[in-house]
Amino acid sequence: MSTNNTKKLAGKVAVVTGASKGIGAAIAEHLAAEGASVVVNYASSKAGAEKIVSGINARGGKAIAVQADVARKADIERLFAETKKAFGQLDVLVNNAGIYEFLPLEQITAEHFHKQFDLNVLGLILATQEAIKQFASLSSVINISSVVSTSPAPGGSVYSATKAAVDAVTKSLAKELGARKIRVNSINPGMIETDGFRASGFAESDLRKQVEAQTPLGRIGQPQDVATVATFLASADSGWITGETFHVSGGFR
Repeated sequence: MSTNNTKKLAGKVAVVTGASKGIGAAIAEHLAAEGASVVVNYASSKAGAEKIVSGINARGGKAIAVQADVARKADIERLFAETKKAFGQLDVLVNNAGIYEFLPLEQITAEHFHKQFDLNVLGLILATQEAIKQFASLSSVINISSVVSTSPAPGGSVYSATKAAVDAVTKSLAKELGARKIRVNSINPGMIETDGFRASGFAESDLRKQVEAQTPLGRIGQPQDVATVATFLASADSGWITGETFHVSGGFR
């Protein structure tokens, strides 16, 4: 991270959805360390979000926590209204909020389908729609996709489809918003060690061993592996990059 007088995101304001833990929390912390004022969005984990905010503020950064379910349009509108009220502007949106559920084909229901698409795809689109009302030019949208968009896992047909949709949305919006100097890119992480990952039992699983064996760099990722790339995409360092999907996966394909 930069020294105090060369912070890459000084004077910028960022919203990070789903930022109370895991990848979103790491991104919020890294953006704040580079000088951005950060809105830490959460759906239900108020304590988690407030812990991230107090950590950022204790290190001399600026952050607030705002509850909003990104699958609900009214909540999204409130999230961006609170952002404007607190910081007066918006420069970066990180669409990180998402859920994953794995089911075999025989057990897939309309509810399973809509729960994931409503948050992972529609929520991302609606959040971006609201963000661009506040964006100045030279703004950045960063969508958190997944390697499953191109390497789907068994039992993950619906989740993988949501992430393939995110990749398509990224490319389409990059073309649509480019003339307004708004850049849109996605980060497609491989397997990342988060609290949710450990709670799901993946940490000691055969699947983890398989992924590590197929990963040229020989390990699964950590949240900060994604956060550093998000910080790059939020900054002017990536000023001529848009419409790209960055596989942050240790070479896993």
